[in-house]
Amino acid sequence: MLSKFKRNKHQQHLAQLPKLAQSADDVAIFYSPADFRETLLQKIASATHRICLVALYLEQDDGGSGILSALYQAKRLRPELEVSVLVDWHRAQRGRIGVAASDTNADWYCRMAADHPGVDIPVYGVPVNTREALGVLHFKGFIVDDCVLYSGASLNDVYLHQHDKYRYDRYHLIRNPQLADIMYDWVRQYLVHGCAVNRLDSADRPKSQEIKNDIRVYRQQLRDAVYHYNGNADNDQLSVTPLVGLGKSSPLNKAIYHLMPCAEHKLTICTPYFNLPAVLVRNIIQLLRDGKQVEIIVGDKTANDFYIPEDQPFKIIGALPYLYEINLRRFLSRLQYYVNSGQLTVRLWKDEDNSYHLKGMWVDDEWMLLTGNNLNPRAWRLDLENAILIHDPQHQLAEARARELEQIRTHTTVVQHYRDLQSIADYPVKVRKLIRRLRRIRIDKLISRIL
Repeated sequence: MLSKFKRNKHQQHLAQLPKLAQSADDVAIFYSPADFRETLLQKIASATHRICLVALYLEQDDGGSGILSALYQAKRLRPELEVSVLVDWHRAQRGRIGVAASDTNADWYCRMAADHPGVDIPVYGVPVNTREALGVLHFKGFIVDDCVLYSGASLNDVYLHQHDKYRYDRYHLIRNPQLADIMYDWVRQYLVHGCAVNRLDSADRPKSQEIKNDIRVYRQQLRDAVYHYNGNADNDQLSVTPLVGLGKSSPLNKAIYHLMPCAEHKLTICTPYFNLPAVLVRNIIQLLRDGKQVEIIVGDKTANDFYIPEDQPFKIIGALPYLYEINLRRFLSRLQYYVNSGQLTVRLWKDEDNSYHLKGMWVDDEWMLLTGNNLNPRAWRLDLENAILIHDPQHQLAEARARELEQIRTHTTVVQHYRDLQSIADYPVKVRKLIRRLRRIRIDKLISRIL
């Protein structure tokens, strides 16, 4: 049983977080990527003084082009608008995994800038580490005037449901001038003006190797870059708390760690890649031992964005969904007792050949974590992450929260037994051989820490 002292310690941590008062009428939840796309475009078109889009990437395809063209249109019509885009430095200068980098997103940004003389839309590349595998810009948020449109989605065809397929995420619009100012000011101070940050819409941008030392200094600066603000809400009213962090001991990680044990009745978790840090697994096990309910909603391996159908050429990256499924199967085998008792519910999401990218937590009917954090070792240690923690002690958002969870569960099936998941022996031959080879040289554990 979790002692009262320890429970109070976790609750005390959350109680001491600075909170911004929030009106329930100024929180909107969207339930589809198409709604997210239309809302973002509408907000860009109606912006009056600032637009700042931060995402892992803005892709050179129809979906991404629609967003960047809308930004140029808004700036052309209202030259006084402050417009900026921030994406990961490394991701923007390579092709998709397995595709040659002959025409990168950065090259496209340069062409768009050349095609719109006199209309300046800076696209900043943020290098969180010297190599993409060791850390990326995973900070999320689309700030338009006094609103924050928050989603774990990046900007391309599949995230925006531009054509047939979609990648499912969470989408929240929060109108809160203080929240928007805090996030915007932080982005300007630590990202736009970061010592290793350079514009990607310029053909004379430096090579990564040339700024390697700057990136190392910059990463250390990001570790210490936190939000500084005074809260104006108490613990009895609806509020929002922006969180940011890089590294194992970041304020965001601490908040996530303390949030989970505060569940008096139920904890719900969404993650696309089942690879939870050990400290979070221990939290879950303790909750189960204390008689609490835990629900985990994770993508089926075929709904993973790295999944490669068996009728297509196999690439090494295609083994990742199977590694995540192995993690989930092992986790369930340890906790089958709680599955049988009904305390632990694991749901697999699958909707035809669409993909799943949801992240976040719900604690009872009181706390809701909006984040792009995948709740995996990479997010815990390597990537620059952020979140918005919503505290709703009076359950003012109960109806919208319940509808969002109902929508998320729509295309899910409950795993009744760990043997319902395939074992390595059931996998395609190439996947099976690769995983066994990785295990022999013990590199699978290294992979789990960086992917």
